[in-house]
Amino acid sequence: MISANDCKKGAKLLYKNEPYIVVDYQHVKPGKGGAFVRLKMRNLLTNLLLESTFRCEEKFEKPDLEYKTMQYLYNEDRMYVFIDQESYEQLELDKATVEDVLDYLKEQEPYTMLYWNDRPIAITPPLHMALKVIDTPPGVKGDTAQGSGTKSATLESGLVVQVPLFVNQDDIIKIDTRDGSYVERVQK
Repeated sequence: MISANDCKKGAKLLYKNEPYIVVDYQHVKPGKGGAFVRLKMRNLLTNLLLESTFRCEEKFEKPDLEYKTMQYLYNEDRMYVFIDQESYEQLELDKATVEDVLDYLKEQEPYTMLYWNDRPIAITPPLHMALKVIDTPPGVKGDTAQGSGTKSATLESGLVVQVPLFVNQDDIIKIDTRDGSYVERVQK
């Protein structure tokens, strides 16, 4: 059990039989009456935000969440196939479930899958991914008049990112999956 007082940012709790993650936490002590906690929570199943107030003494159950490492194999007929690294069981997910990581799906890459009640509810890609540049205009030295020094590049997953002028087609670059930004060029 976790009390409302211990619900800091990032805490996971079970509220109305659904798993939530605390996005924002505020402890309020009015001049009159007892203290209370105002929580802004995101539902892990529906991604909807909920803001609620609770007495400090209220307690919540911790959700039975499980993390598994799954390797992405391939997609077939709008279904995306993953394999469990430990039990070698295959799992097929529809496009709606993998939509958040669609730009970072690469065959044979490991992904972290969050399970609740033996049901996958979230997929997290690796922090950095090496992806091949499929299309980018050639970088010309005189193009930096505005000081930007970047150009757009389309990657093998379909993601379009801003890269420095020295990045060429068929280069492999490292991408930060938290914000989709360029990190560095990877040696071939």
